[in-house]
Amino acid sequence: MNMKIQRLKLTTLAALALLLSLNQRHASAEEEPSGITVPRVFPMFDSNAPTCNPPPSLKKILAFSQDNEREFIQGIGRGLAMAAKDRGLAFSISVAQSQGKRMIEQVESFRSMRVGALVVAPVDPASLAPVLRKTIWQGTYVGAVVPPPATSLLNAPQYLTGKTLGDAAANYIRDKLGGKANVVLLTHDSLQFLSPRFVAMRDSLRDIPGAAIVADISPTTVNKEGGFAMMQTILLAHPEIDVVLGADTVVLGALDAVRAAGKVRPAQFFGGIDGETEAVAEIKNGGPYKVSVSLASSVFGYAMGQHAADWLDGKSIPQAMDILPSALTNSNIARYESDLENPGEVYRDPVRRDTYLKMYGNICYDSRDQYVNFPWSSERK
Repeated sequence: MNMKIQRLKLTTLAALALLLSLNQRHASAEEEPSGITVPRVFPMFDSNAPTCNPPPSLKKILAFSQDNEREFIQGIGRGLAMAAKDRGLAFSISVAQSQGKRMIEQVESFRSMRVGALVVAPVDPASLAPVLRKTIWQGTYVGAVVPPPATSLLNAPQYLTGKTLGDAAANYIRDKLGGKANVVLLTHDSLQFLSPRFVAMRDSLRDIPGAAIVADISPTTVNKEGGFAMMQTILLAHPEIDVVLGADTVVLGALDAVRAAGKVRPAQFFGGIDGETEAVAEIKNGGPYKVSVSLASSVFGYAMGQHAADWLDGKSIPQAMDILPSALTNSNIARYESDLENPGEVYRDPVRRDTYLKMYGNICYDSRDQYVNFPWSSERK
């Protein structure tokens, strides 16, 4: 009889262990849903969508995990800080100094603190994704600058952004350089999310037979130092350069290298993307830096901060947001600078806001399993 009881106990314990194991697997599956992994087209954002429950047990903190401290990223931080102040949120920043492992640790720290909102500019999107998924399922608003996963993903229409700069350069070559130019493209083709920019630039230049792309290469680091070092190397093989295109930060470094080599000329065309302060100053000076394609980082930073606060209030927010590019020249820089200094005014004025941003889809805490987990773009392939 005792043996039968013993067997019954063992059978019961085994059954309980199996049930516990199944429950743990089920809980694990619920803990980190995969989100939307198949690309889809989101409808326009509905600002009148029903509200839902606010996320429970999270702190009223908006955190920003920066990849580095380039001007474009600092602009996002300024916009976020202004929105946090306007909505009564504490604001915190961490800087990974372009180190992927360091960013993972910083984001994990924010998750453990149960911050209510997190914006990330990832160093290594693939390695950061697991902790972001955990943060999203915890209920935190996660806004990402370009790569997924995110509660709300921000991107520029990358081909259009590159085409805006490429067309400006192409027109300059035709009108000012007699249709001939030695061109340098400082790319980020290793980042698949940004590669359409450079496809567009090549397309814009393809119809100009006299435009020779003498260098089409990615700097080792995406900053002034990387642009400077790469341009020094290029000048050894091609000392006469007419056009340089890329992100503002690397093009500014390239301009420094050309100046250091005594090869700078007013008729050259240096053009970048991001609307960084130093690039704008160069354009104002009337030298070789002719155009910067604005992505108005403080304006969309402010918008993300507002969406984070709305999320914590249980409101529906956009799943995705476009940053609309515009070519900055001497004729429109004053208005642009005013908007960057006052992103709250821009956000509250729908007409001004719509010149910078478009919003798509709807998501809130209750529907957070529908987070964006594919490389979203509003541009059709």
